Amino acid sequence: MLQSAQRNEYPGEFLRYRVEIAPSVLAADFGRLADQIRAVERGGASIIHLDVMDGHFVPNITIGPPVVAALRKATSLRLDCHLMISDPDRYIEDFRRAGADMISVHQEACMHLDRTLAYIRSCGALAGAVINPATPAETLREVLECVDYILVMSVNPGFGGQEFIPRTLEKVRRLARWREEHGYAYRLEIDGGVDASNIAEVVRAGIDMVVAGSSVFHTQDPAVAVELLLQRAESAIMIQI
Repeated sequence: MLQSAQRNEYPGEFLRYRVEIAPSVLAADFGRLADQIRAVERGGASIIHLDVMDGHFVPNITIGPPVVAALRKATSLRLDCHLMISDPDRYIEDFRRAGADMISVHQEACMHLDRTLAYIRSCGALAGAVINPATPAETLREVLECVDYILVMSVNPGFGGQEFIPRTLEKVRRLARWREEHGYAYRLEIDGGVDASNIAEVVRAGIDMVVAGSSVFHTQDPAVAVELLLQRAESAIMIQI
């Protein structure tokens, strides 16, 4: 499980056989964002997570396609756009054009989730489905064959710095079990309240990609924070084996 990463043929591919850290720029200092992105790159981050909020689906407003386009010029890491917005279909193509490699949408915001996921993939991005803490994993059963990754929210969306909700790990375990039983190819991502104290439990539950905001950018050295998370994650996997 800790073999070298294998590469696919397109820029949005996933790394294999390792846990990935996706620092969330929601927690970064936007006054020196380029420097902070370079720091997490040095620490071993392979994804940059972008929380897109519209003030309607969630009670906050954050970034749009112009910020994504600016970040695309500043980094070669994959850009993971998490659309916490109403009617995401209207904006998917804009975010893809801006440089998003991965685009995830909320099950709760999509009237036709299967169609939305197909649309994301037709635009050339990896398609992710997101579920909130109160949304059962079973709501995704009919799209598990066509989704590239599933993002389990371990806090209620809308604000950074919230405490991890432990019961969300049961959904992670269920999704990981279904993946193994049916041979599905989706990866599992988690977002909210993950830090060095609980990342081991998170990855043992089946998580492949960890979104980390405050635990990375609200530290003295984001590079060291990413390194520590990766070390804890890989140690947990070795113990599991």
